[in-house]
Amino acid sequence: MDMREPIETPRTRLRRWEARDGAAFHRLNSDAAVMRFFPFRRDRAQSDAMRDDLNRRVDRDGFSFLALEARASGEVVGIVGMALLDPIMPAAPGVEIGWRLLPEVWGQGYATEAAEACLDRAFAKPEPLAEIVSFCVETNAASEAVMLRLGFWREADFDHPKVDPATHPELLRHRLYRISRSRWLATRKPPAV
Repeated sequence: MDMREPIETPRTRLRRWEARDGAAFHRLNSDAAVMRFFPFRRDRAQSDAMRDDLNRRVDRDGFSFLALEARASGEVVGIVGMALLDPIMPAAPGVEIGWRLLPEVWGQGYATEAAEACLDRAFAKPEPLAEIVSFCVETNAASEAVMLRLGFWREADFDHPKVDPATHPELLRHRLYRISRSRWLATRKPPAV
């Protein structure tokens, strides 16, 4: 799988992060509504460092969490992509897919559209992945709905090993979903003629 080149859909473009994305990326890491299901917030310097790290991961691994750009405006409206699972995660080793969008585009289908394009790229030849996982806090109904629309199946619930139950008990319990390449290919619709 290789995500070094941009991935385009009818309404979105997934690409590497650029310096001009700094304010939007910081907002994606600090806005209270966006970060509702995360136990941390990043300041601007931390966000910039993470943005640079995500680009290094694209170079190293061939994939990462990418800038989600709305093609109509050219503005970054979210983050969508894939990463190697942290070894302490229950589904490791493996690859996860995830997304986070700015509130002004919630409910417009951008996460599903962009994630679908990522899955197409990840499961394509010549070096397809066999399986991809995704997970979310058990109360994150919007993210879970995206997983279900994409055809993921729920495997298990788990307590996230990086969440401190003393400080964030509401974020501890997560739901783990999986999708295999064979399942993804079996559910794909043929392109419109």
